[in-house]
Amino acid sequence: MSARPKKSFGQHFLHEKRYIERIVSAVSPKPNDFVVEIGPGEGALTLPLLAVAGKLTAIELDTDLIPDLQARAAAVGELSIIHADVLKVDFTALAHRHGVERLRIAGNLPYYISSPILFHCVEHAAAIQDMHFMLQKEVVDRMAAEPGSKVYGRLSVMLQLACRVEPLFTVPPGAFRPPPKVDSAVVRVTPLPVAQLHDADPARVYAVVKAAFAQRRKTLNNALRQLMDSEAIRAADVDPKARAETLAPMDFVRLAKVPTGG
Repeated sequence: MSARPKKSFGQHFLHEKRYIERIVSAVSPKPNDFVVEIGPGEGALTLPLLAVAGKLTAIELDTDLIPDLQARAAAVGELSIIHADVLKVDFTALAHRHGVERLRIAGNLPYYISSPILFHCVEHAAAIQDMHFMLQKEVVDRMAAEPGSKVYGRLSVMLQLACRVEPLFTVPPGAFRPPPKVDSAVVRVTPLPVAQLHDADPARVYAVVKAAFAQRRKTLNNALRQLMDSEAIRAADVDPKARAETLAPMDFVRLAKVPTGG
């Protein structure tokens, strides 16, 4: 019997087989991979992933869905379910606890908390091999946006400083129950090798990016006034009259590294 999707959890259950197969193919789990699925729901993606990987760990907040999922998975493979809010799951500790170097994460993310989940995963990027997520297409567009784009913003910069973002394909509303009001898209997010990561203070980078995009129409000189003056902005080889949306991700790193006195 199908579960009734809960609006409070932002549940939209994927049911169209061809899109499920495309996601499993994109993830392409290997027998020794430690795969973690966020929000398995009714198991539309869980069971096909489990069939290929042999074992899977799922994180599910809705207790009503867990018993049926556990029962259906028994004949397919080894499913371990963590009943928790994904934002409170320590992925680094999870990897260490199971003796694996890096996790592979997948999931159809609830649209209303997709950005917090993405930022949470990025915090644990060193313990993650890759991520394959179904998201609102608008969010995927923002994740992959380039400087100068209307949708380029804080999410674009923070993700691209830590990961490679690859939009894979679009999924129409009819592939879900109930159909969402927007198109969805599948994206692959791969943490960058350590050698490609910046060496600035992460908290300082976050503060600069957040302030720069807080009021998009303001010049950096005005937007960053509380953090640095125009001289400091120039010292980073950035034009104080420029707007945040024109800067490449590494420009924000240079801004964050400029000494500001005090």
